Amino acid sequence: MADRDLAWKVLEKPSHPHDSAHMHVAGEARYADDLAEPADMLHLAFGQSSEAHARIASMDLSEVLAAEGVVAVYTAADIPGTNDVSPFAGDDRLLADGEVTSHGQPVFLVAATSQRAARKAARLGKVEYEPLPAVLTMAEARERQSLIEPTQRMARGDAAAALASSPHRLSGRFEMGGQDHFYLEGQVAVAMPGEDGQVHLFSSTQHPSEVQHLVAHMLHRSTADVTVEVRRMGGAFGGKETQAALFAAAAALVAYKTGRPAKFRCDRDDDMVMTGKRHPFEVSYDVGFDDDGHLLALSLLLSSDCGATVDLSPAINDRAMFHADNCYYLPDVEIVSERLKTNTVSATAFRGFGGPQGMLAIERIADHVAMALGKDPLEVRLANLYGPGREETQYGMTVADNVAPQMIARLRETARYDERVRAVEAFNSQNPVIKKGIALTPVKFGISFTTTHLNQAGALVHVYADGSIQINHGGTEMGQGVYVKVAQVVADVFAVPIEQVRITATRTDKVPNTSATAASSGADLNGMAAHIGAMTIRDRLTSFLARTYGCGEDMVHFTPGGVLVGGETLAFSDVTHKAYMGRVSMSSTGFYATPGIEYDRAAHKGRPFYYFAYGAAVSEVAVDTLTGEHKVLAVDILHDVGRSLNPVIDIGQIEGGFVQGQGWLTTEELVWDSKGRLLTHSPATYKIPTASDRAKHFTVSLWDGENVEPTINRSKAVGEPPFMLAISVFSALNRAIAATAPDKRDLPPLDAPATPESILKAIAEHKAR
Repeated sequence: MADRDLAWKVLEKPSHPHDSAHMHVAGEARYADDLAEPADMLHLAFGQSSEAHARIASMDLSEVLAAEGVVAVYTAADIPGTNDVSPFAGDDRLLADGEVTSHGQPVFLVAATSQRAARKAARLGKVEYEPLPAVLTMAEARERQSLIEPTQRMARGDAAAALASSPHRLSGRFEMGGQDHFYLEGQVAVAMPGEDGQVHLFSSTQHPSEVQHLVAHMLHRSTADVTVEVRRMGGAFGGKETQAALFAAAAALVAYKTGRPAKFRCDRDDDMVMTGKRHPFEVSYDVGFDDDGHLLALSLLLSSDCGATVDLSPAINDRAMFHADNCYYLPDVEIVSERLKTNTVSATAFRGFGGPQGMLAIERIADHVAMALGKDPLEVRLANLYGPGREETQYGMTVADNVAPQMIARLRETARYDERVRAVEAFNSQNPVIKKGIALTPVKFGISFTTTHLNQAGALVHVYADGSIQINHGGTEMGQGVYVKVAQVVADVFAVPIEQVRITATRTDKVPNTSATAASSGADLNGMAAHIGAMTIRDRLTSFLARTYGCGEDMVHFTPGGVLVGGETLAFSDVTHKAYMGRVSMSSTGFYATPGIEYDRAAHKGRPFYYFAYGAAVSEVAVDTLTGEHKVLAVDILHDVGRSLNPVIDIGQIEGGFVQGQGWLTTEELVWDSKGRLLTHSPATYKIPTASDRAKHFTVSLWDGENVEPTINRSKAVGEPPFMLAISVFSALNRAIAATAPDKRDLPPLDAPATPESILKAIAEHKAR
């Protein structure tokens, strides 16, 4: 595939709007819950555990079954196949079987004639429990050595010896909380029974093939008996990668058992209680450095609360280790990752997939070193960037495309960072109550699934006799624009307007064995698979035209003005009609597997990523030292998307990712009580960022580079990397708090999220030191 091929020229055209934008605005975009409901549709609800950890002594569901509108009630004993909705480990149950391991875990399933009837009936179950010891905190899990897998270690050099010989040495610890996905469309699945035991599922899932596989095993059917379809999701952010399987399996079980359509539309409160969150982390470190702020040695402990089951925690915690360097070369380093098991809902994938936690750790360390030396934190960051002779990560991968230094330099200038630092310092010297802070932090994020076999995608391309084109691929649309990006790729292969290309709902009976739309790889993988499929058809058309017109294939060109054949210009629709009459196949599959990825997990060495995406952000904040409230005043972002497939959509992703990251670090606080019950389970108690939290001054610029790897259009992924740009907000808050006692060369003890309570506590402790 040559870089100069027309298929790589997307950037030369204006950005196309999101393919569903006009339907979103008009309210016509259909989601799973919008499908017409047959008269015999059943609605579902779970009976949930009231204990964090207990044996089920007895269960009396007679009142549930007798309740108004109830048609059926199911327990684990009614599952015909495997009682498992987990991605790998087999420890997530559709319905609890003898023991519950977290509060809110599904124990039984109610099918009724309405959602309200199902939810009311689910509360009538009489379940007797024999309580078992519950592990509810990371401290308890550590004390009992309750782990989801053995503690992992990634290292280079001799950190202990280097620490002992360092001119300066600091230690510290801090905590960062989890985060609820708070997708606007909650978990939903609709199951339609087919003939001969088949089931068709409409599921709000990022991973249709996994849902298909798990439902088939649960029903004791073949995978071919289950079809999963996804047209769009109203947000997901990782929360529908593994978590959607629970609701899809419940709907499929009822449809299979009753022969009636079944819908599970989960209530928001139940959704928040039952589904996994971002992993909370505790971080402790011992760092050695010199007078110039060069990091000489680092011993880093990353401890995470993985919840009650394995889910995706091994890969998520691995990625936290991978990103504990961010943009910085660590000469002697030991990173220890502790994966703790507690009796809370299992933590799961969330945008960044562990990367934000690892990255926040090293940025916090950079801030601490800067405070101790009395330097601007940016100077410490610059002193430690990857560069010539310092190009290998702690896991052995070479950083070949290091544009971080140039990006930081440009943003420093365009955002007037140095001038604004002086202005902030002047403001703080004159204002005893309101304190400002400013920070510039970079991002280096590895792109690829760290589970190697997931780096594959398929596509199915049809060209019809009238010149219209239909594409199906394994990527799922959750608002991020992967459909329109792939449509642009295929339109450019044939040099036709994008209006001639129709992308159909993702379906497992069209493209099999797909990976989740996750790891920021949706456009990378599916765009390349669709390109390969489209090129196969174009090559057939080229050969056919060369034969028909008696010319060389090099005389056939697909252009926006038509298809040039020798000295003649044909409309694309004429070409496709002629090809149909000439019995030329105009359908093809495309398959792509990311090359060059290899990783030895036992040694934690290798090349887990195809490339890195970069970014940098400057954030300026103001803190009210009397109330702890803060305001993000200004944000300037420079982000690397390579040669963008669609600049407008990419900028939207950058804006959204930043604000969501800001929410994680400032307002979104998850609170459990002493019995393991989630207290923040609704919009009334869980605070996502709103429009008023967005900085009034908010600029986004795209870096004018291209990917060194031959991705589609030499573009780079954009889904997750911008999330971590929001670390600049947290760093700026630290500087604002430090300004309350400017004579003290120490980092304020601020934990995330930086709620008003956390900020007031950090101010008080910082002043008292």
